[in-house]
Amino acid sequence: MRKREVTMNDAPSGTPPAPTLSVVICAYTLDRWDDLTAAVRSVLDQDPPAGEVVLVVDHNRALLERAARELSGVRVVPNQERRGLSGGRNTGVALSRGDVVAFLDDDATAEPGWVRSLLAPYVDPRVVGVGGLVRPSWSAGRPVWFPPEFDWVVGCSYRGQPERAAPVRNFIGANMSFRRSELLAVGGFLDALGRVGTRPVASCDETDLCLRIAARDQQAVLMYEPAAGIRHRVPRSRTSWSYFRYRCYVEGLSKALVARRCGSGPALADERAYVRSTLSRALVRNLARVGRPGGIGTVGALLAGLGATIAGYLVGWVRPLDSGAPGRRSRAVTGPQATTSS
Repeated sequence: MRKREVTMNDAPSGTPPAPTLSVVICAYTLDRWDDLTAAVRSVLDQDPPAGEVVLVVDHNRALLERAARELSGVRVVPNQERRGLSGGRNTGVALSRGDVVAFLDDDATAEPGWVRSLLAPYVDPRVVGVGGLVRPSWSAGRPVWFPPEFDWVVGCSYRGQPERAAPVRNFIGANMSFRRSELLAVGGFLDALGRVGTRPVASCDETDLCLRIAARDQQAVLMYEPAAGIRHRVPRSRTSWSYFRYRCYVEGLSKALVARRCGSGPALADERAYVRSTLSRALVRNLARVGRPGGIGTVGALLAGLGATIAGYLVGWVRPLDSGAPGRRSRAVTGPQATTSS
């Protein structure tokens, strides 16, 4: 859904008090312990600091006990909902105390100034969400064939996104924030779309959430602020051809479910522009460089990624996820306990 252009200079006169911030980090495995501790440390080192850091552990008792024992300055809680990222995020929202709730992946680190840059746009009361830049940190180096236009495959910002602060339709889930009141009003994240474990069977829960927020209030602004940057680790396992194709396929499946729920117009508007503009330019540019190292592979990745995404969308449209079930919103976020903190 396209919105009129908004800049921070449009903000109403008068400066309201700075909102308080809760940072929610969701974790599910001990295999990422070093990443998790780095993520927590990067938030605790922020200046100004966040009001609180809530670590939600997804149905893993060993991780829950170790985190509670070894991590200081963090509120450690178990996921109170269905297993998966959406349930963990909803638990974090329900238990947070801040005016704004930010989400940081457990394998990402916030750059200096992240909190300040993330909160700055909220001086405008029309801004209901702010997302930031997600830089890839390749554990084994970027594959020579991997096109920057497809960095969303590994949960990072990609070529074609705005390079300056601008309103957007949705954020990348590794680095996003919302007014808590908005999250409560729309019932939180849809659990049918959230990642479960290491290999996603669904995605786009943040896209679905952002579309519902926009549908609820046509004047609401979701602001992309690249100054609020993080670094997202990309392990070697996510740099294979098989993962690339599978992740594109899952994206298509999930977009089909979002389109069924929200309408194909809002759900696919950005994707149509992405194909017409970003991917078309990338294909022309790389065809001209086909003789260079990785050139043929990059062209193949552009075509294979687009083809896999379209295939997933077609399959998802005929056979939606969860056998056509609409998915569940958060009981914790919509229930009475969501208005109190524990």
